Amino acid sequence: MPERSASSAERGEAITLHPIGHVRGGRAEVIDDNWGTVEAVIALDAARFGPEALAGIDGFSHAEVIFLFDRVPDDKIENGARHPRGRKDWPLVGIFAQRGKNRPNRLGLTTCEIVAVEGTGLRVRGLDAVDGTPVLDIKPVMQGFAPRGEVREPDWAGAIMQDYW
Repeated sequence: MPERSASSAERGEAITLHPIGHVRGGRAEVIDDNWGTVEAVIALDAARFGPEALAGIDGFSHAEVIFLFDRVPDDKIENGARHPRGRKDWPLVGIFAQRGKNRPNRLGLTTCEIVAVEGTGLRVRGLDAVDGTPVLDIKPVMQGFAPRGEVREPDWAGAIMQDYW
């Protein structure tokens, strides 16, 4: 095999991302449960995007939204294992085996319902990000990208989601 040179990211250099917009409305405070009926607008950065950036997304029922947990302080970041939500009755699992906000790169990902397109705003329901949250990307949900085969999860993962939506 030919020798491959390491990318800048592999060399540990910083990766620069710029928000495409911000969450407007919805909740002002981070609360763990009952996000299912929360509506918010993802307001695109008007200096970079016009309404054409959202053209056609209203043909999809759902979107995946990638955002930054920008309110998590450095001293709360987890690199190892913890009990989800601090519950000792749930197993100690690594940060990459859960979806908590205290992740090393503070990235959130949620599949939410598309309610409407409003110019450079995308109204969504069920986005578990608070007002002011930087949004890094939006992708339409396509069945072709859904998991193939059976999806499995441990019992605690189902329990943690019981009241989430």
